[in-house]
Amino acid sequence: MASDLERIGELLTEVSETHHRVFRIVDGADDDWASWYAWWLISYSELPAILGVKPVPSELIYLLVSLDKEYTGRPREERWQSYYAGRIASHFEDAA
Repeated sequence: MASDLERIGELLTEVSETHHRVFRIVDGADDDWASWYAWWLISYSELPAILGVKPVPSELIYLLVSLDKEYTGRPREERWQSYYAGRIASHFEDAA
């Protein structure tokens, strides 16, 4: 069984692939991608169950945008999904 961090990373991969399919006509381009990701992760994935709390959409949107800026701000060896997963879990662990 995958750890919670691995599962969150898998959900991030899934939401990314799903988003790209939905926005295929523009090759995945979407300036408001974080809102779409948050909506999908909260409404259509196991993320709330894994975290033990249902995130407030605006909080998850802010977190996703912040993580994107951090991750793309400098070269990293770690896959973005792993980077985001650890920080998402850490952010919401006190809320559970």
